[in-house]
Amino acid sequence: QVQLVESGGGLVQSGGSLRLSCAASGRIFSSSAMGWFRQAPGKEREFVASISWSAGIAYYAESVKGRFTISRDKAKNTASLQMNSLKPEDTAVYYCALKIIRCTGYGCYESAGLYDYWGQGTQVTVSS
Repeated sequence: QVQLVESGGGLVQSGGSLRLSCAASGRIFSSSAMGWFRQAPGKEREFVASISWSAGIAYYAESVKGRFTISRDKAKNTASLQMNSLKPEDTAVYYCALKIIRCTGYGCYESAGLYDYWGQGTQVTVSS
C-alpha cells in the first residue's frame, strides 16, 4: 500500500511560479511512474505531466509544455512539479498519482485510469 501526500499549492499572480511536491510512503517499483493531474471546477480531471520512476523520462500535456517541469528523487521517494509562467487557466486542484505497472507511450502515461494510487490534492490558484 502506498500513500501520496501533496504540498506546495497556494495563491500566485499570473506569471508567477509554484513548486508542488508529492511524498510517497511505501515501496515504489522501478516499473512505476509518478504523474500529476489537475481538475478545475466544472471540468474533468486532466493530465499534466508524468515521469517514469526508473529512467526519469518525462511526458507533458501540450498546455504546460515549456512551462512546467516534473522531476523525481528516488532516494527520497518524492516527485515535484515546478510550475513557471503560471496562467489563470492553470487554476485547479492538483493531484499526484502513482502507476505501478510499466507501459510505454504517451497514451499510457496520460491515462488517469491506469494510475493506482492518488493523493488528496492541493489547490493552486492563479490570479490575473
